[in-house]
Amino acid sequence: MKEHDEQNLQRLEKGLTRFQAPHTYAIIFFVVLVMWVLTFIIPAGKFSTHDVSYLDANGVEKTKTVLMAETFRYAYDFDKAKLDTALEGLSGDTVKLEELEVDPAALSDFLATDQADWSQSGLDEIGLTEPVLYDLYGQTIYDTSHKLHNTATLWGTEDYGGFGVLNYLFEGLVTGDKYGSAVGIVALILVVGGAFGIIMRTGAVEAGIYAFIRKSNGTERYFLPVLFVIFSLGGATFGMAEECIPFAMIMVPFVIAMGYDSIVAITVTYVASQVGNAASWMNPFGVAIAQGIAEIPILSGASFRIVMFVVITLAAAGYMMVYAERIRKNPQLSAVYEIDAYFRNKISAESEGAHGEFKLGHKLILLDMLLVLIWIVWGVVKEGYYIPEIASQFFVMGLVAGIIAIIFKLNDMTINGMASAFQSGVADLAGTAVVVGMAKGILLVLGGSDASVASSLNTILYGMGHAMGGLPAVVTGWLMYVFQSLFNLIVTSNSGQAALTMPIMAPLADIVGVTRQVAVLAFQLGSGFVDAFTPCSASLLGVLGVARINWMKWAKFQIKMQAFLFALGSIFIVIAVATGLS
Repeated sequence: MKEHDEQNLQRLEKGLTRFQAPHTYAIIFFVVLVMWVLTFIIPAGKFSTHDVSYLDANGVEKTKTVLMAETFRYAYDFDKAKLDTALEGLSGDTVKLEELEVDPAALSDFLATDQADWSQSGLDEIGLTEPVLYDLYGQTIYDTSHKLHNTATLWGTEDYGGFGVLNYLFEGLVTGDKYGSAVGIVALILVVGGAFGIIMRTGAVEAGIYAFIRKSNGTERYFLPVLFVIFSLGGATFGMAEECIPFAMIMVPFVIAMGYDSIVAITVTYVASQVGNAASWMNPFGVAIAQGIAEIPILSGASFRIVMFVVITLAAAGYMMVYAERIRKNPQLSAVYEIDAYFRNKISAESEGAHGEFKLGHKLILLDMLLVLIWIVWGVVKEGYYIPEIASQFFVMGLVAGIIAIIFKLNDMTINGMASAFQSGVADLAGTAVVVGMAKGILLVLGGSDASVASSLNTILYGMGHAMGGLPAVVTGWLMYVFQSLFNLIVTSNSGQAALTMPIMAPLADIVGVTRQVAVLAFQLGSGFVDAFTPCSASLLGVLGVARINWMKWAKFQIKMQAFLFALGSIFIVIAVATGLS
């Protein structure tokens, strides 16, 4: 009877666990709705922007468009009477009109129209954009009694009626270009999926995994912390993120075959890269841009950051190994044990009959993979390769692997078989590609990340930045870290977050008595660690899609690791403030 009750209790707990783990799509949809509601509550604000020059990690001068913190203002309707008076005065100032490159006749024609039809878009057509008007008149030409909200309609498109919240998926998918989210990352995921579809069809990965395990004589577990350090170095040196998606496709079956779970595979690849990103002393897309915007020497404070990198990377690798060994000893403790059955069964089925064979063809395909991965790292570091080049490189890798498989008759590979395998690989990651667009939609609902466009996100940024004044320096430094961590839940681009937050945080640091180096440190720690957790990270969702892990299950594991990493980050923030890091 007691045993029967325990079984019922276990079934109930299992049912509750399933009920509490909604699909990633459902989670993002809920977040989208919450963000939409916030736009009804939080008024829209904006900043003027300008270009600043900075030296990158290679000493090359570059420019970045950043906001000017002192120019924040809420969005208001025009006070038509005051605007009319101001424009009438401007129409008589020929010198100013020439300086502004505004056609006097066009301005006169505008003034002759019905005031009821006056709008900012009409003024834009004659060269009087909102930043120009703000520079001329401040907020004296606006009705400041009522703040406006930039709230999406329920339905609509950019072309008809404006962005609508229920169109967040399509609009999210088509944002950006081939160099970034979402279009570029979606294309990368699909191409990489197809390439690995061919490689997995050859059986080379499974054959290599078993060959490695047979020869490692039980020492394979020590391979994990070494991999963690390598991926952490990738994050520290060149901001490795999207590049982890194809690596995860290799590591998931490899780690599962070793007796661990897919959570360990994602941790040793993507999480490790973000740990390195957070503790980096030279990441050109993160710390270098932030230091340039903060107007402090590029790569300054490197000795402090190198020590921080070593401590945090080793501590995080240790955290991973404690979890990994617990799972190795009792695999059923894993939250993704049932999900990983897909990979266990696939490895078992594809290696059956060839379990003891590691053929020359298999070795050549793995060599092909190794050479392409080296080519990618070299291209990213030395030649500045990014998403388009990486996608092309992986396509080449898959094509060469397929040709080798045909020549060596691996798994009866044919040309049609290659095409079919590519199609299957694309199909496997199509759902992941959709998630990338969904995640981007969250940012669109908040009004986007353009500082010059009135949005609730800009208001949140301004309000949080100025709420930190008047506190002890160590508290302010820590709150900067907290703020950057929270901000990264929505804005996951390192360079984008630097452009939005550092123009506010750098001068705020001067006011509250911490160094600008501390402000940069708070930025990099916050923008790095949280990227391994937030459902808005296209790269994270990409690697989770590879492993077939629901974000909710990932969050249950990662929230504990985030607490551990946050504690480490807090310690280094306190040390930096106490020592006056500069």
